[in-house]
Amino acid sequence: MKNLQRRDASRSPASPAFLTSALAPLLFALGCGPAVPKEAEWPPLGKKWYERASASYRSGDIEDAEIACENALRLVPDRSEVRTLAAHVALAQLEYDRAVQLVRGMNGQEPSAIRSRAYWYAGKITQAADELDHLLADPEMRDPWATEVAKLARQGRGREPFAMSGGLLAVTEMPRVGSTSLIVPVEVDGEPALGMIATDVAEAVVDSSSGKEASWISLRFAERIEVSDVPAMARDLSRISRQLNAPIKLLIGVNLLRHLHATFDFGGGQFVVRSFEPPPPPEATTLRVSYVRGGGMLLRGAFGVDDNAPWGSFLVNTSMTYPVALDKQGWEKAGVQLGSLSAIPNLASVKQGTLPVLRLGAFEVPGVPGVLGGPVQEMEQGLDIELDGLLGSGLLAAFRVTLVDRGKTMWLEDIPRAAVSGAGDLPPEDAPLEGEAPLDGTPPMDAAPTDGPAAPAPAPKAPAPAPVPKAPAPAAAPKAPAPAPAPVPKAPAPAAAPKAPAPARP
Repeated sequence: MKNLQRRDASRSPASPAFLTSALAPLLFALGCGPAVPKEAEWPPLGKKWYERASASYRSGDIEDAEIACENALRLVPDRSEVRTLAAHVALAQLEYDRAVQLVRGMNGQEPSAIRSRAYWYAGKITQAADELDHLLADPEMRDPWATEVAKLARQGRGREPFAMSGGLLAVTEMPRVGSTSLIVPVEVDGEPALGMIATDVAEAVVDSSSGKEASWISLRFAERIEVSDVPAMARDLSRISRQLNAPIKLLIGVNLLRHLHATFDFGGGQFVVRSFEPPPPPEATTLRVSYVRGGGMLLRGAFGVDDNAPWGSFLVNTSMTYPVALDKQGWEKAGVQLGSLSAIPNLASVKQGTLPVLRLGAFEVPGVPGVLGGPVQEMEQGLDIELDGLLGSGLLAAFRVTLVDRGKTMWLEDIPRAAVSGAGDLPPEDAPLEGEAPLDGTPPMDAAPTDGPAAPAPAPKAPAPAPVPKAPAPAAAPKAPAPAPAPVPKAPAPAAAPKAPAPARP
C-alpha cells in the first residue's frame, strides 16, 4: 500500500515529478529550438572551410579568405558566423553592396558596424548616418571612428563625397623636408597649405590648432582639379609640423587618397591627381590592395625570391619614415635571428637590422633596413589582424606609386637610385641605418587618435648593422633598388612654395 501511495503521489499535479514530465516538451521547444543550432550541426566540410577562411583573414590573406568564405557559404549559407566573416572580407575588398547583403537582417554590434562602414565608404551618406546612429545607441558600443564619422554623416546628408571638377590632370611638385615624408601642396577651402600623405589614418584630417573643426571641405590641386565635399576630421597637427619643420595643415588619409587616381613619386618629386583612370604603365608590377575594416591599407609580400618563400602581411603606414617595421614573427619569417639585431641608442624598445630581400609583386628589393618595435602590436589589436609589420615611406620612396580601381590596385614602377639620392637628403645604400622610430601607442587605423596620427620621433645615429649579402634575383623578375633608410632630420628650412612642376606622365 505504501508503494502504491508513492506512485500515486508522483502523478499528483502538484508533484515535481509530474511538473517535469508535463513541461518537458515545452522546455525543449523553448531552449533547444532550430534557431539555436548546436555545434554538432556544422557539416564537417563547411566547418573546415570556415576555419580556413577565419585563419586566412586573421593572417591578412584576404584573397584566400574570399575563396574559403565562398565555399563555406555554399555549404552553410545560413550560419551567422560565416556570413559575418564573409562580410568582413567583402568590406576589405571594397565590395560594399556585397558586405551589406551578407549581413542583411542580422542584429548586433558587429553586423551594424559592417553596414556603417560599407555605407560610408560607398558614399551613401544618409544610410551611413542612420546606421551609425543605430550603432551608437548601444551603450556598450565604443567605436571612436564611428563617433566622429557619425557627426560628419549627419552634416553631410545629400552630399556627393569627393566630387571632382576642373581639368583632367593636376601635377604638383612635392617639396622635401629632410626625410621621406610625402608632402603635397594643396589648397584647403581656398587657402594654400601643405598636406602629408598619411595612410595610417582612414579619413582626411585638418589641423585644429588654427581653430578648424571636423567638417566637409574643398581641396584644389595645382589650380587645375578641385575635389569638393571631402569629409575631414580635426586634430592638432602642430606636433607633426614641429618634427618636419613644415606647416602641415592636412593629412591625406586613405579614403581621400584612393579617390584621387593618384600617383606619388618621391624620387621625381611629383604628386599627380587625375579625374580619370590612367592606363597601366609599360613597366610596372601590380599589387592587389586590401583594406581592413575598409580603412587599413594592407599589402602582401614574400620574404624571399623562391616560390616557397614565406609570405607576410603589411599595413602601409606612410607617416613612418623607416622602410619597414617588423614584429618578432616577421623577422623570423625573413630568416633573421633576433639576436643579430642591434640596439638603437636612447631607444631601448627599438632594434634595427636588415631584411635580406622583400618581394613585392615582380620586384625583389634587396637589403631593406628595418626595425623591431614600434606600433605593430597596437595596430594588430585595433584591427584584429596578425600583421607581420608596417611598410613606411622609406620603402615607397624607391618607387613611383599609382593607385587605381578605387584603390584596389597599386602599380609600382622602379625608379633609378640616382633619382632618389640626387636630392641630397637620402644617404647612400651602405650608410648606417638612421631615421625616425615609430612612436608606440598608435591608435587603430579607423579609430580617432587623441592628437593626430603617431608621428615618428627622431632617433639618434646608430651603428651600421653587419652587411647582408643581397639575394640574387631570377632572370625573369626585375630587381628594384634597395629603399633608402630615412635620415635623421637636421632642422631643414620650412618647405617653400613649390616651383612649376615638371611635365608628368598621365
